Amino acid sequence: MGSNRKRCLELLAPAADAEVAIEAIRHGADAVYIGAESHGARKAAANSIDDIRRVVDFAHIFRARVYVTVNTIVYEDELKEVEALCWKLYHVGVDALIVQDMAMLRLNLPPIALHASTQCDIRTPEKALFLQEVGMSQLVLARELTISEIKAIVDVVSIPVECFIHGALCVSYSGRCHASCAANGRSANRGECAQLCRLPYTLYDGEGNILVKDRHLLSLRDFNASESLPDLIEAGVRSFKIEGRLKDKYYVKNIVAYYNRILDDFIARNNDSYCRSSFGRSEACFKPSPDKSFNRGFTDYFLSSRRPDGLASLYTPKSQGEVVKDIRYLHNGDGISYFDGKGLYQGANVNRIEGGRIFTNKGTVIPKNVEIHRTSDIEWQKIMSKETAIRKMWVDISLSENSVWWRDERGVEASLSLDVPRERADKPMDFKQVFSKLGNTDFYLRTFECSIPENVFIPRSALTDLRRKLIELVGKANLATYRFDTRRKENPEIKYYLKKLDFRDNVSNSLAVKFYRDHGVESVEKAMEISGRKINPGTVVMTARHCILREIGLCKRLAGRNIKGPLTLESGSHKYRLHFNCADCEMEVLTM
Repeated sequence: MGSNRKRCLELLAPAADAEVAIEAIRHGADAVYIGAESHGARKAAANSIDDIRRVVDFAHIFRARVYVTVNTIVYEDELKEVEALCWKLYHVGVDALIVQDMAMLRLNLPPIALHASTQCDIRTPEKALFLQEVGMSQLVLARELTISEIKAIVDVVSIPVECFIHGALCVSYSGRCHASCAANGRSANRGECAQLCRLPYTLYDGEGNILVKDRHLLSLRDFNASESLPDLIEAGVRSFKIEGRLKDKYYVKNIVAYYNRILDDFIARNNDSYCRSSFGRSEACFKPSPDKSFNRGFTDYFLSSRRPDGLASLYTPKSQGEVVKDIRYLHNGDGISYFDGKGLYQGANVNRIEGGRIFTNKGTVIPKNVEIHRTSDIEWQKIMSKETAIRKMWVDISLSENSVWWRDERGVEASLSLDVPRERADKPMDFKQVFSKLGNTDFYLRTFECSIPENVFIPRSALTDLRRKLIELVGKANLATYRFDTRRKENPEIKYYLKKLDFRDNVSNSLAVKFYRDHGVESVEKAMEISGRKINPGTVVMTARHCILREIGLCKRLAGRNIKGPLTLESGSHKYRLHFNCADCEMEVLTM
């Protein structure tokens, strides 16, 4: 990119279904990612081809993009099914596929762009460069990286880098969690995660002593990188991704509107250097606030430090909502929560506020001086259930004696001959008033020029019909000039940086094996999902940058205290041994 060109920034929103996707775009998303009929990493968020077509048709009006997740691992007998699915998605105008399985690079796919999913576990410049060279068009980086680690990756690749900025966090590196599969056959790499990380665990030392009892030691707070957005932009990140393909439209509208404002404000301060990757300005009728939506408390994770404090939501995996600073602002019907004197999470609904006391539906006696959180705001929900945003693009219209000409902010141009009846006018006509009536369209009139003499009268009905035809023509011109990314070529000479792959590399079919062998890998172990082998004690089922010892103040480096090991976690029938790689500041969770 030349130094005189602006860098386009993309706000990428999740969509459980077509309605959520359309609302995300209305509230400022430059792109959405959505699951198809199958093989998306959220099995509960599948959508028909017709629904995806509806999203595409709406998104492309604003030149917003639609990415579809086909990011599970693929079994041998599903390869043709996935191939056919990709062609269907291509034919309805999807902009890119988000993929994990390298078999996608060996299938007979249409010339559609491929994005490397976060399940590809991109943590190093070496892996990022490899995925670029084999044909990926965009890279979704691991969430555990610091700003400097992200910049190191950006500096070696020439394709856009995408980073998560908000939402739920997996405790394990994405694509490297096999706990659910090992425990009950529900594979996270197949969109069926059982969320074992959200359970309460008891932590034992090597002598059987309880270090921590019944705490959510693996359940992380939710990600919120809003304060780090300028640093991420300056590090070279192009796409900013909100997690949440299982979230409802109220969550998505709020969080998208929140980050849309942050990006718009940043661009306004740096207008010469940056722009948005789609068009149209979104105006929301509410003040967005992440605290109003589901959250487990917030963390910026590892963005600013390799060893941050307070990553886990130890006391509950449920939403903590917003802190209530004055109970007079509570409403009847609001959901509230607090921690009682035993540290247990309690939830209730407000029946009424009277005499400075909260009366709940459970007859709860709330201890004095506890911090109350509002997890559900009834008045907020009433607002969010209505139409809460409009998005429109500017247009310049010029009217001459012979034609009418249109140019909008997308760069779409169209013109029609002014072949309409004319008479001598008794008084000057207000041509601008006719062409400014764009209220039911996606446009607003920015400028209007007219060179028709004031003494010419043209019937308003003729001008209105001309305006309608012009808008129809513009719609066709937009589709005709829409630019799709296409599949990048694979460099057959590039070698993978490892010679040996184990089950954690998720190779589940012959085409993926062939792909890796073509790029120099000598040994490929089958994915856990298809291996058929017994899960032996000592099998690594999670690898995390989050460290339980650091979380509870017993980090060997920081506390200087040596705990007798091995440490174990237990929650009902789920038992795991912990291994700490202090040199790399990583924790492994192993079967027992």
